[in-house]
Amino acid sequence: MSSLEFIINLTIIGLLIPTIMYVYKLNKNLSILRENQSSFAKLIEALNDATFKAENSIPKLKSLTMNSSENLKEVVENANVLKDDLLFINQRANNLADRLETIIKENRNLPESKKSGSHEFDAQEIERSEAETELLKALRSIK
Repeated sequence: MSSLEFIINLTIIGLLIPTIMYVYKLNKNLSILRENQSSFAKLIEALNDATFKAENSIPKLKSLTMNSSENLKEVVENANVLKDDLLFINQRANNLADRLETIIKENRNLPESKKSGSHEFDAQEIERSEAETELLKALRSIK
């Protein structure tokens, strides 16, 4: 049985050599991990702080978004009202321009004697007409 014991011992030695080499590499890696453990802990702590700050910022962002949304909604509503007003003014100005154009065409076709008394306006209509004319000029200059 001594030869059998010898073979078993050789087999055990053969298996122990790679095991010892593996344990040596593992020990080396564990020592490197232990050395870097403090920097790893700092990294985890920084990550936790960043996560905490991000979580605390979410409600603030939500409230800012809601306020901005409400303000923007007010601006859009005001813009729609102004748009409607401008459309109305533009329509009146175009109607006035058409009326003035018709009057001018009529006056061009009349003889000189009838032109002076053909269209009489009271002072209020003339003032309004001048104001509307200025408004019409301003609106056309915008286009």
